[in-house]
Amino acid sequence: MPLVTTKEMFEKAYKGGYAIGAFNVNNMEIVQGITEACAEEKAPVILQVSKGARAYANHNYLVKLVEAAIACNPELPIALHLDHGPDFETCKSCIDGGFTSVMIDASSKPFAENIEITKKVVEYAHEHGVVVEAELGTLAGVEDDVKVSAEDSSYTHPEEVAEFVEKTGCDSLAIAIGTSHGAYKFKPGTKPQLRFDVLHECEKMIPGFPIVLHGSSSVPQEYVEMINKFGGAMPGAIGIPEDQLREAARSAVCKINIDSDLRLAMTGTIRQFFAEHPDKFDPREYLKPARANIKEMVRHKLIDVLGCNGKA
Repeated sequence: MPLVTTKEMFEKAYKGGYAIGAFNVNNMEIVQGITEACAEEKAPVILQVSKGARAYANHNYLVKLVEAAIACNPELPIALHLDHGPDFETCKSCIDGGFTSVMIDASSKPFAENIEITKKVVEYAHEHGVVVEAELGTLAGVEDDVKVSAEDSSYTHPEEVAEFVEKTGCDSLAIAIGTSHGAYKFKPGTKPQLRFDVLHECEKMIPGFPIVLHGSSSVPQEYVEMINKFGGAMPGAIGIPEDQLREAARSAVCKINIDSDLRLAMTGTIRQFFAEHPDKFDPREYLKPARANIKEMVRHKLIDVLGCNGKA
């Protein structure tokens, strides 16, 4: 099966009350762990690449890794998506370079300018058979080049979403309802709570339209503890409760971005490996268990959080 867009994925997810997992990829082991889990669980998947990943691994290497995943899993629906495209030029490069979906993130701009930039990307993408995700509202936290303080973050205004979707022609919309980028989302002792009232108001304004949640890693404490046990220093890393993400997936949320959880699984596993095997130096030896734990992390998300297992 060749790369697909997210259009049909989201239509099925909306009707079925589940969400598609969007996992950021940076290297071979991450791609393998994600797609092996999805193939075994028969779950459609979005492999997404950030501006930082393209700078780190090179656009061509990443595309070829995804092509290899398709060759190894020919029955698996896979979309290749640009995460947080900062401008038209970056989106155009990915559209021209084989991506089937791009995100233009002009959420930090004034409303009218966000519409103008997004519409330009949409027009070019649609001419080339590519779908576009846009964003309204601003998430706090850090993800690659996206850095927003808590003071500068803002919830999406539901009264703006219908006008934005109509004027831009975007295919899905990322909204801000209390999620946050990175592993340090909430302070210890606080009770994270997504703004479902904002989500449901947005649903009413754009019925049947796919909504996206960014910054939705749950920051599994077993891996935070593993990292800290074996030399790390991650005090107070707390994420989004998984039961709240599952509730969101039953609504109009058709795509949930998961990034930090996989990085924590990889980092914790590698730290433990070197602590227990200080004489080892072969990357194949320490990346193999890291890949296995990424795979199990993805499997858990597919079944218990996203509910998209068996939907491929």
